[in-house]
Amino acid sequence: MTKRSIVYIDGFNLYYGALKGTPHRWLDLQKYFEKLRQDDEIKKIWYFTAKVTGSPSQRQQIYLDALATSPLVEVVFGLYKRKTLRCKVKECQYQGNKEYKVPEEKKTDVNIALQMLDDAYQGACDRMILVSGDSDLVPAVNFVKKRYPQIEVIVYIPATNRKRGAATELRDAADKDKTLPLKLLSKAQFPEIITLASGQKISKPDTWI
Repeated sequence: MTKRSIVYIDGFNLYYGALKGTPHRWLDLQKYFEKLRQDDEIKKIWYFTAKVTGSPSQRQQIYLDALATSPLVEVVFGLYKRKTLRCKVKECQYQGNKEYKVPEEKKTDVNIALQMLDDAYQGACDRMILVSGDSDLVPAVNFVKKRYPQIEVIVYIPATNRKRGAATELRDAADKDKTLPLKLLSKAQFPEIITLASGQKISKPDTWI
């Protein structure tokens, strides 16, 4: 019997775990998961991310525009902030300001957890496909399994390292766990040029080739 499935994607986790530095960043999420889960009836693909700042923001917006052409994909935004850290290397001889800023994504794990719980409560699916390696999502998976044991939770870990040691806590919490198949990425790319609903044409960013 075909299972109604909903996909939950941690966008930054997917990018840094499986896409960064590859020619596969122009990924058609709907096409990819329809190939990956051919026996499922995919009802929805939730893509959780945050709008970045600086030079990458234009490339990200082009990709978000491309995703908007996929009927099953809906984007949920968290926050992208810069957190101030201080160098703690004892041997450091630098006499200037030792504080520096690093990017930090906020709210994505909370947004994913809330959406999973809402979909479970609504009876929207028989199976949840979670794409992340973030252990902060373990409580959400455990809650779904406890309150809605009829829903199967499958975790795909985005990682170039295929050893099971990665994201052990999240793997153990799920009913099934897999490493995201990288070979499918090249077979699920958007066309080089996409025509948006407005008639505007967009194309894959040059640096993503």
